[in-house]
This record gives sequence, structure tokens and C-alpha cells, in this order.
Amino acid sequence: MPRIAEARQPAEPSSEEQKVRYRRILKAASKLGAQHGLERMQMADVAKEAGVAIATLYRYFPSKTDLFVAVLHGQVDNLSVVAAQVPGEEGHAAAVADVLIAAGRRLLERPQLATAMLQANNAAQLQGGREYTEANAAFHRVLLNALGVGEAVDEDLRMVRIIEQTWYGVLVSVLNGVINREQAEEDVRLAARLLLGPRYDEGRTS
Repeated sequence: MPRIAEARQPAEPSSEEQKVRYRRILKAASKLGAQHGLERMQMADVAKEAGVAIATLYRYFPSKTDLFVAVLHGQVDNLSVVAAQVPGEEGHAAAVADVLIAAGRRLLERPQLATAMLQANNAAQLQGGREYTEANAAFHRVLLNALGVGEAVDEDLRMVRIIEQTWYGVLVSVLNGVINREQAEEDVRLAARLLLGPRYDEGRTS
């Protein structure tokens, strides 16, 4: 009976030259993903657009799933600035809503790319792997920072996971044409207020 090959973990860029190539690959994937989506985009086209050998591309990203989860990870990193803002009178739940709305707006600027990243994230959730684990942990940390949580306990992690899943469903509804962007933002604010307000804002002094 033939052996089934184990999934290979992506390589990490170490030198500055490798990091430059890595960033070029992510930029190329973002461009082509926005044009063609996950299914129609070809890895060979990404390598050509990025100016790297196909072997180099596969060394860092063994699959399109790995590639688009990495693109999503880059989007998460950009949210840290929004999450770093000190909550005003509206509180921590509103701060989380602001972060999620900012993330949603950025993703929805390029709907095909957003769909590709969400599809990849779904697949990666089943497969696990370093890139997904790191991206997921980074996103949760952004939300915990917005909540003003330093040392998270189990309930904090569950609350973050629930609001993330709610936001994800809202995004899918927009991409599928079920609701518009204004409705989506209202839904995110309502969900954050109902889910997070009682734990993180009630009794808070401004």
C-alpha cells in the first residue's frame, strides 16, 4: 500500500533577501487573487508575477491555502494600529466593533481576494499548520487588545472566538449579496454590544 505523504510545513524566510522575495510573493498573490479568486489563480502565475522560481514559491507556500492564509495574516498585522486606540466613552465592545469593521472594509475593497482568503482560512482550519495557527492567534490578540485584556482567561478566549465567528458570518453574507455593507457594519456593532458589553463595559468608569 503506498504511503501518503505528510503535509510539508512552509519554510520561514530568514535573510533580508528572502524576506523581500516573500513580500513580493504575497503582493503578487494579492493582486492575482483579487483578479481571479482562489480557484482560477495559478501558482505558476504568482511565481511569474513575483519574479521568483516556482520552487521558491512552493518552499514558502506548499499550497494555495498556505499562500492565502499568509496574505490574510498580513491583513491582520495591519489591524494592530486600529486596536491600539484607547477606547473612548463607548467602551471596549465598541472598540472591538471598530477593529472588525475596519478589517471588513479592507477585505471588501477586493471581494474576490476576500473570498479567496476566507476560503483558504476555512481549509486551513481543518488542516491546522503553523501559518493558520499564527494568523489565528494574531487576530485574537488584536481583539483582546481592543478589549483591554492582558492575561486572557478561558472565557475571554471564548468570547473572542464567538465574536470572530459572528463577524465571519456577516462578511460571508455581504460577499454573497444577502446584506449590504452598511447593514453589515450595523450588525457587527450590535453583536459586539450584546456579546461583549455585559462582560467588558458594564460598570466601567470612563
